[in-house]
Amino acid sequence: MPLNSVNTNIGAMVALQSLNKTNDDMSVTQKRISTGMRVADAKDDGAAFAVAQSVRADVAALTSANEQLGASQGLLDTTSASLKKVSDTMTNVRTVLTKLAEDGLTTEQRTQYNAQYTALRSQIQSFVNDASYNGKTLLATAPGGADDRKIIRNEKADQITLASTDKATLVVAAAPATAAAALAALGAAGDFKTVEAAVNTAMNQYGNDSKTISGQVAFNKEKVDSLESGLGALVDADLAKESAKLQSLQIRQQLGTQSLSIANQSPQALLSLFR
Repeated sequence: MPLNSVNTNIGAMVALQSLNKTNDDMSVTQKRISTGMRVADAKDDGAAFAVAQSVRADVAALTSANEQLGASQGLLDTTSASLKKVSDTMTNVRTVLTKLAEDGLTTEQRTQYNAQYTALRSQIQSFVNDASYNGKTLLATAPGGADDRKIIRNEKADQITLASTDKATLVVAAAPATAAAALAALGAAGDFKTVEAAVNTAMNQYGNDSKTISGQVAFNKEKVDSLESGLGALVDADLAKESAKLQSLQIRQQLGTQSLSIANQSPQALLSLFR
């Protein structure tokens, strides 16, 4: 190929290729600086972007799971508060039952104590019936676990089951008509002891469930932090590095432009041969 030609300017071609490469590199660097990301889309790094999208989906799922767990925590807190009030009231019920177990009560006294007992029983029923959160309750009437609550706990849709309790087992029977009936209710296998045991069991159960939910929420938050940290290492740009690179590319761009300008003027030198 002739070295002196007005048809083919090899120097300009080389300078243009170099300038185009510099411009392409600058576009990449500017994109990283403007987005703050080394991998903003699949064009930057298809494999890394696919992994990043999967991690983002896990983070979104964990965040959603924690929202559901938070609602469940509200339900458990409401249930526990209700059961505590029931337990506190049961102390008063026992006091009244002890008095009703006395043979020497007059009819008027027994009537008054029965009225007091009935009022306490109504309070217990109210506490149990009002143990709802956002229209849901764990103190239900359906048998066979039909009112159990299944809560998504993680990004894989694994579940935590909150078992329901038959609310009928948490309410004492009607006021005893006789001293013997009151005494029987206070016995080891009596109605009061049976209900008291059921209330204690329910409080223990939902207290443990509450700890489980709280622990899961805390773990999910830590896991989200870990995932986001790994995601950042995968796709975030090193802005200090990119800033330095941008300055270098700007200088290369200026030099490349000058070099191309000089190369484009080279054929004009051939005119001197014809003077």
